[in-house]
Amino acid sequence: MSSVDSKLEAEVKVPVKRSTSFRDDAIRRFKKNPTAIFGLVIVIFFLLIAIFGKFITPHDPFKQNIINAHQSPGGQYLLGTDFFGRDVLSRIFIGARISLLVGVAVVTLRAVIGIPYGLVAGYYGGRIEAFMMRIVDAFIAFPGIILAMAIMAVRGPGIENVIFALTISGWPMFARLVRGESMSLKEREYVQAARALGYNDGKVMFQHILPNCLATIIVYTTMGIATPILAEAGLSFLGLGATADQATWGFQMSLERQYMRTAWWSVTFPGLALMVVILGFNLLGDGLRDVLDPRMKE
Repeated sequence: MSSVDSKLEAEVKVPVKRSTSFRDDAIRRFKKNPTAIFGLVIVIFFLLIAIFGKFITPHDPFKQNIINAHQSPGGQYLLGTDFFGRDVLSRIFIGARISLLVGVAVVTLRAVIGIPYGLVAGYYGGRIEAFMMRIVDAFIAFPGIILAMAIMAVRGPGIENVIFALTISGWPMFARLVRGESMSLKEREYVQAARALGYNDGKVMFQHILPNCLATIIVYTTMGIATPILAEAGLSFLGLGATADQATWGFQMSLERQYMRTAWWSVTFPGLALMVVILGFNLLGDGLRDVLDPRMKE
C-alpha cells in the first residue's frame, strides 16, 4: 500500500463532529437541569388536575353537609372538610382549574398587548419611543396589586374582572422587556441587511427582531404565570376576586381564615397547593432561563 493510500484511509477514518442545532442543545441541557425537570413535573401535575379534576373529585365540591363540618383529615375525607362540610381535596381539585386559567389567560393577554407595543417603541426610538414609554411609566407608577384592587372595586368581583384587572396592571412589564430587546437587536447586521433589501418596518420587526426575542419572552412568560395566580388569590382573599361559585384557592382560604386555629386544614391545604404551583412555575422558568441563555452554554 502506498503512502498516499495510507493517508487517504486515515482521513476517511477520522470521525466528523456534527454540529447540533440550538433546539437539540437546549433539550440536552434541559435534561441535565434537575431544577427545571422538577418544576416541569409540578406544572404538568397541576395541569392534569386542572383538566381532569372534576372527573376525579372524591366528593361533590359544592355540596354542603353541615353535619360533617370541619371534619379532620383522614378516613372518608382525606384532607378534611370546611365549615359547610365540603370536601377540601375536591375543592382544591376544582380550584386548580380556575387558578391556572387565570394565570395563563392573564399572561397571554399581557403578552398580546405588551409585545407589539414594546416592539414598536424600541424599533422606532426617538420621540415615538419616549411618548409610548411615558404611558408605560404612568401604569408602572402604581403598584400592580393596588391598581388591580382599584379596578376590581369599580367593576366588582368575578373571575372575568380579575383577568381584566390583572392584565391592565401587568402588560407594561412585557412592553418594557420587549422594548429593551428591540432596541438592542435593531442595530444588528441581519436587521440592517433586511432594511437594505427594502423590507418594510413591519416585516423587519416581526420576522427578524421578534424571533430573536422569543427566548427572553418564553422565560419571562413562564415565570410570569405564577404572579397572576398569586395576585388572584390575594384579591379573592380580600373579597375582591372570585365569587361563591368559583372555588379558587384564595377564595377558599378567605372563607376559612377565621377558623385557622380550630380547623387549620381548611386553610393550610389550599395554601400549600398555591405555594407548590407557584414554586413549580418559578423553578421551570428559572430552568428555562439557564437553558435558553447562551451565556449558560457549557
